[in-house]
Amino acid sequence: MRSGWRCRTLHRVIVMQPVVEIVAPDAFGLWPVAEVERFGFQSLSGKLSPAEVGTAVMGIIRCNDTEPDGDHPPRPTDPLSSFLHGLLTLDPLFAAGGLRVSDTSTGVTFLPGCCDGLEDWRDWHRLINDGGSLWFGHDPMSPLAERIGDTVRLTVDTCRHDSPLIELPVTELVHLLADAERDLADFLTLAADWAPAHVPDHIDSVTAALARLFGLPAPASPPKA
Repeated sequence: MRSGWRCRTLHRVIVMQPVVEIVAPDAFGLWPVAEVERFGFQSLSGKLSPAEVGTAVMGIIRCNDTEPDGDHPPRPTDPLSSFLHGLLTLDPLFAAGGLRVSDTSTGVTFLPGCCDGLEDWRDWHRLINDGGSLWFGHDPMSPLAERIGDTVRLTVDTCRHDSPLIELPVTELVHLLADAERDLADFLTLAADWAPAHVPDHIDSVTAALARLFGLPAPASPPKA
């Protein structure tokens, strides 16, 4: 199964990947995580190691690690349930990140901005269907995606007059988005397999929350041993 559809034109390869921004703590001991640069991105797909899955889940949970307002149950006292509390009680959920687009022939990478969230990934379909533009953030980086006729232009930073660009046909973006969705679904399957060893008392609720974040069906829970 492919991870990240590749648009090939001559020697040009464009890759789109769903990513989560990781604000890595100095120490995290609830489950194994992979090494990620602070404020770096963890891509999501069906090809991640268990530690990379743990890193992505940690990053998503940290985005929602706040005290819910209104009529919600109190935060549990044990460390694991306390950490999961926001993920399992907030609605809607948020995950810093989005869709990263890379042109491997030029080295140009279009990154999610500060106002972007992975939960909004379907907005790219609105760009395809309705045209217009998608604005993802402000200083110090202001990425912009816009449809111009049959072409989609991705401006890495609109604050720069000489910003790097990626341009691709609308038809190719359709394929890229289809495989980005497949990557998210494959990640959910990995997360469902990962959950019994690391969140054994919250397997279904964690998997369902991740699926709700992505707007995708939750995968079937693995059979119990």
